[in-house]
Amino acid sequence: MASSTLLRVGLLGAAIALASPSQPASAQEMDHSKMQMFMPMNMPMPPTKPKPAAKPAKKKPAKKPKPASGSTHSTHQSVAPKPSAAPAMDHAAMDHDMPMPATSDQAMPPMEGMEMPGTDVQEQQPMDHSTMAMPMDHSSMPGMSMAPTEPITPIPPLTDADRAAAVPPSGGHTAHDNSIQSYTLIDRLETWNADQGIGVEWEGQSWIGTDLNRLWLRSEGERIDGRTESADLEVLYGRSVATWWDVVAGVRHDFKQGGSQDFAAIGVMGMAPYKFEVEATAYLGQSGQTAARFEVEYETLLTNRLILQPLFEVNLYGKDDPRRGIGSGLSTVEAGLRLRYEFTRQFAPYIGVVRERAFGGTADLRRADNEGIDDTRIVAGLRIWF
Repeated sequence: MASSTLLRVGLLGAAIALASPSQPASAQEMDHSKMQMFMPMNMPMPPTKPKPAAKPAKKKPAKKPKPASGSTHSTHQSVAPKPSAAPAMDHAAMDHDMPMPATSDQAMPPMEGMEMPGTDVQEQQPMDHSTMAMPMDHSSMPGMSMAPTEPITPIPPLTDADRAAAVPPSGGHTAHDNSIQSYTLIDRLETWNADQGIGVEWEGQSWIGTDLNRLWLRSEGERIDGRTESADLEVLYGRSVATWWDVVAGVRHDFKQGGSQDFAAIGVMGMAPYKFEVEATAYLGQSGQTAARFEVEYETLLTNRLILQPLFEVNLYGKDDPRRGIGSGLSTVEAGLRLRYEFTRQFAPYIGVVRERAFGGTADLRRADNEGIDDTRIVAGLRIWF
């Protein structure tokens, strides 16, 4: 009987212990008000809006414990204690300006506006930079010496012989602008098969002088079947007035059928932008005859040796001259396209096509002599300079 009573009391105590709830989670929450936050430089935190107080937790009826197995006391009940609601956390009361405690025994070096926890402010001393290690002196290490400040082999003093050896000899090195130079170019020396026989045409120029002052010789002409159709020679003085441009003035002599004729000449010659070679000359001849000649050519390098050269030439006269087959106004226009191959810069054979047409009074005079006013021919020739 006594053992049965003790067994019942033990089972009842175990049932009460199991029915008793553990401490609520809210009671185990961390109390942030006791924490200390570390903010450098004592920076003030912006004010925070206080949160409303938490509503009290609703009361729940306590669960009735189940009677222990084998127990006959059905009316015996145990009531669990009611958990108390945890108060709401007030973040506004938190001290964010307080530093965090040090995690090691060695104190951190003091910084301006900061206080180290657990130490007195008066005990904090500034860092002594003089005790810090300086850069290593590699010159004191064996085999790590610095570069010498003085040359190993002394530089000998400069002598007059050294100065004389540094100056190039002056003999034979006169500047080109003050020396006499010369140049001769036969731009066209060509032939073709004409109706009356073999035709030959030439055009060339030559100069002698300095870069600023030169004496120019220019000539061009045409012969067909051994007869001179036209020819002239110009002797001109040229003066450089700009880069690549000369002003020329002199005389021109014509060797045409029907009598020779002289002209005074003045003009310009040079290289226009984009490397167009230009000659423009005006003439004043005997008996008030006037004339003008304009010529432009351009060289297109297909390769370093294969060069295509278009050419355009215009002749004009101010008066009719029936004896020489010249009419006033636009007299003749010639356009040609020549392709040459330069075996050397001084020697280049070429082939090409040329078309010449007469206009105005010159065309009328040719028709009267049963001559054509339009002529197209295939030419072959040489270009030489020296």
